[in-house]
Parts: sequence; C-alpha cells; structure tokens
Amino acid sequence: MTEQTPYAPPAEAQLQYVHLEKLYGYLPGLTESLPTIFGVQPEEYAAILGRFDTRARAAAEGLLADAAFADRVALLPFEPGARVLAVGDSITDDLQSWAEILRHVLALGRPDGQVTVVNAGLSAHTSAMILRRWPSMLHPAPDWIICGLGGNDVTRIAGGKTQVSLAESVANLRELHRVAVERTRARWVWLTPVPVDETRAGRHRPFQYGASSWRNSDITALADAMRSFDEPVVDLVRSFGVPARSDLQGADGVHPSLAGEQQIVRALVDLLAGQRLDPGRTSDASSRDASSSNPYDSVQD
Repeated sequence: MTEQTPYAPPAEAQLQYVHLEKLYGYLPGLTESLPTIFGVQPEEYAAILGRFDTRARAAAEGLLADAAFADRVALLPFEPGARVLAVGDSITDDLQSWAEILRHVLALGRPDGQVTVVNAGLSAHTSAMILRRWPSMLHPAPDWIICGLGGNDVTRIAGGKTQVSLAESVANLRELHRVAVERTRARWVWLTPVPVDETRAGRHRPFQYGASSWRNSDITALADAMRSFDEPVVDLVRSFGVPARSDLQGADGVHPSLAGEQQIVRALVDLLAGQRLDPGRTSDASSRDASSSNPYDSVQD
C-alpha cells in the first residue's frame, strides 16, 4: 500500500479552523508569534482574518436583507448586554461560522442590544474533551449557551468505532448542561450535529490521511437522542437534509459551506423567535414539541 504523505493546507485554510490562542493562550508571547507559526507576515495574518470577518458580515447582511428574518431577529429573547457562549467543534470554531454570522446579525439587526457572542468552538474536540475544559469555559458566566457538539464524537477512525459512543455522548452533553446550571444562570439551546456528504468526505485528502470517516446513520442517531432533551433543540438534520443538501455542505463534505452556516443561523433564529412568540409553538427548525410553558423556566432567573 502506498504511504500517504502529510497534507499541509495553505495558511488561510489552517487559520479558518485552527486557533491556538484558544488552547494555549496562557503561553507567554503566543499571540505575537501566531503569524510566524502559520508561516505568514503579520500584515498577511491580519488580512486573512479580516477576509473571513468580511465574509461573515456579508453573510449576516444577506440574511437581514430578508425582512421576515430581520423581524424574527428583533424577537430574539436576548436581553440587552447578554453574553452568548457558542460551544462546539470546528463547525463553530470556523472564522465564518454560524457563531460569527450571529455576532454580526445581532450587531447589525439589534445595534442597541449590545449582545456579546463569544466563539468558544474548538476544532477537533469531542464532547468528552470539552467536558474536561468546561468549568474554565464558564468564566465569565454567560447568560446563554448554544451548544453544537457531537460531530467529532461520531467520527470513525480507520473504519472502526465512533470516537465516543452514543450513550457516552448523551451522558457528556447532559453533564455539560448540569455543570452549567450548577455554576451559572445561563439559558441553554442545543444544535444537533450536521449531516455530511459521505462521498465528498471520503475523497478529501486530509480525511484520507487521518483515516477519518463519518456516517449519517451515526449523526441521525445522536440527533434522535438529543430531541428528547428538555431544552430547546435546533434540528439541523431536518434543516440540512440527509445527506446534506449539496449547496449547504462544503467541499470536504463535513464542514458546511457559508450558505450552510447561514442555514444554521436561520434555524436558530426561527426556533428562538418562534418560542418567544408562542412558547407552545413547535418551530420548523425543531422536530420536537415545545412545552406549553416557557422552555427556559428550568433555569430560574
């Protein structure tokens, strides 16, 4: 068998998903060294980050151009000055992710709200890995937590078992919620994992090198389990389709395209604005019935 050579993506592709300052920000001089680590000059490093931010803002502007969407943004239950913690893997960590688009949507659509969106996504992390870091991630305490973990839990290596079993994934997610309720007053929203394009993922060179693969059957099984959670659930399996709609899935078959990241924001806004209008209403973004009482009453103000 021919040995695979390591795949080294260009700096822009690396910087989209790899943010060492989140993992090792305590190391002296790390921030100043990041351009050198990624093999670019400081000016180019800043320019790359700026391009991603420009795309995220343009995606937000595109969403807000829809008057109905803009009206729903006005109904979002984020109080003025709220701190929103976006938790997830590379689909969240992405510099043009749903979290970054949401940050711009709120800044543009509700400029007086001063809502802060903190992108706490960590690429390649499973629910178990986030659980280990979790207490420190809750400082300063958020008012809202939007959790989109599970995509790496279901990754299979060399065709073997998933990295985290279904039962353990569910237990980890529930434990994340338990710890947050114990330590904060944050309100909670779940995002199910995003379906993949198995063919595209199988052809993607970095995934081939890492012998990493995904099965939509694993993703839908985890999403099915998450629908039983008590907190609001944004059903991205329903939003993306199985397999994921071609325009919503990126070239590697696992990470959403910019249109896919927009779709996540639409689904999230639809769910939260819909429940703000009528707590008993079932949003199109969620496959489970909403409670006739306020879905956030489990976290007392």
